[in-house]
Amino acid sequence: MVFVTNLVPGDIADIKIKSRHKNYLTGYPVKIHKLSPKRITPFCEYFGICGGCNWQQLPYEEQLKYKQQQVADNLERIGKAGSQEISSIIPSVMLTNYRNKLEFAFSENRWFLKNEIHGTNESPTRKALGFHVPEMYNRVLDIKKCYLQDEPSNQIRNAIREYALEKNLDFFNSRKQQGFLRNLIIRNTSAGEWMVVLSFFRDEKEAIDGLMSYIAQKFTEITSLMYVINPKGNDTISDLPVFQFKGSNCITEKVDNLIFKIGPRSFFQPNTQLTDTLYKVVADLAGLKGNEVVYDLYTGIGAIAIYISRQCMKVIGIENIAEAVENARENAIINNIKNAEFITGDVKDILTSQLITEKGNPDTVIVDPPRSGIHKTVTGKLISLQPAKIVYVSCNTATQARDINLLSEKYKIKKVQPVDMFPHTHHIENIILLELI
Repeated sequence: MVFVTNLVPGDIADIKIKSRHKNYLTGYPVKIHKLSPKRITPFCEYFGICGGCNWQQLPYEEQLKYKQQQVADNLERIGKAGSQEISSIIPSVMLTNYRNKLEFAFSENRWFLKNEIHGTNESPTRKALGFHVPEMYNRVLDIKKCYLQDEPSNQIRNAIREYALEKNLDFFNSRKQQGFLRNLIIRNTSAGEWMVVLSFFRDEKEAIDGLMSYIAQKFTEITSLMYVINPKGNDTISDLPVFQFKGSNCITEKVDNLIFKIGPRSFFQPNTQLTDTLYKVVADLAGLKGNEVVYDLYTGIGAIAIYISRQCMKVIGIENIAEAVENARENAIINNIKNAEFITGDVKDILTSQLITEKGNPDTVIVDPPRSGIHKTVTGKLISLQPAKIVYVSCNTATQARDINLLSEKYKIKKVQPVDMFPHTHHIENIILLELI
């Protein structure tokens, strides 16, 4: 099997193999002889270079069809689950500007477009603020307009770049691990709240204050302006203190009359318009009657736990990011939820026999892990606990299928419901109901 980028079914092309793996090859087209009748013109000028939205050349109806097939193929090939009946994929409400969070990287190693090299007499700067080029993490594509998030997202990013260039601030070099400006996170809510978080490699107070003051004055709609000092070898900020420069330390989102506080390090579903739909599917599959003990593993800010708490006796949420757990507890109070409890720690370490003795054996378990899936230790504990139902929410159908295969010792698939939270990408959110055999 060969996986090829930037082609659509029906294209006829010469392929150059880029890498060889045990069970598959990867490649890229060197010459296209015939274009597929399914192909359409991408709407973004960065298509084919930027790592996101790489299915723009397919009509949306075709994207849904192949995503549905992806779910089926992974369950059959990786999950060893055989042919499964899969409910029709739920489409996204919005096809552009659907994301409520974007992360950008500063870099002094810019990836140049062809027209930037050959189409101008001016020598463009080597500094960039945008997205990493796939498989070339040290190179960043400078993005002027991204279609993934509402304005003023583009305006904020472009203004920060212009200020940084004017003040000659150092952009980060990931290979040399040096520079000043490192990352930018922009989050927003449906109510119009905006959060901006800047990550600096060095703590230079005067330069930080200058940039942050400029952003605050230029974009008064920003309700939460924060920054991080990150001298580590990776870009994650989950283990770093976040400094509040202006406004609130969080933004709030509303889902089905529930209010959720979202902090700078907290996870929330990126497609706000479909989040309510996603949670409704989880609740419907769980089929709670009101007397169940529910465990919500990888609970984040407690959104799913709080959502389903109204339908069960009690829910225990477990999350390893302390700030997210604080948000979850606050969210429970805000929404007057008294039967939800949240615990900080790694699920594989927290889900012990002592915890079960104290909190009760779960009747239903909901899992919404990161892309890497459930830790093998956790799948073993779930098999040992034997809850009647497991509702597995995943943004990676490959690791989900792997975990389903491990759980098949005691569980069978009852229902599969894909939800397209990520239009124009190969990513798909998938929810599976497992029942004890």
